[in-house]
Amino acid sequence: MPFRTLIAAWLAAAFAATAAQAAGNAAAGASVFDRCAICHSNTKGAPAKIGPNLFGIVGRKAAAQADFSYSTALKNSGIVWSADKLDAWIASPATLVPGNRMAFAGIASAQDRANLVAYLATLK
Repeated sequence: MPFRTLIAAWLAAAFAATAAQAAGNAAAGASVFDRCAICHSNTKGAPAKIGPNLFGIVGRKAAAQADFSYSTALKNSGIVWSADKLDAWIASPATLVPGNRMAFAGIASAQDRANLVAYLATLK
């Protein structure tokens, strides 16, 4: 196989993996959510736990759930929870919003984050 063809095939595979990762898999994300369920509920109308209910999180303004006491930092963030913002938050809440109260180091795996975001998008 010529070197250029090999490089082209490698690049195509790398971009395909990135695209699949960006899309996420909601079914796989439901399993990732098990890590979140300790602190967050995910069903419509469920009360907040240690963290706010995540039902309907995609498209919602940060710190908008009435029955939860948010940090001043999150209230003042101006964030609307898009896929990109959720990915950054799940990767490292302290990096996205310094001074927030979420005691969670983050999820390093980009694929797990993409899957989780895909799952959260189904909660509407």
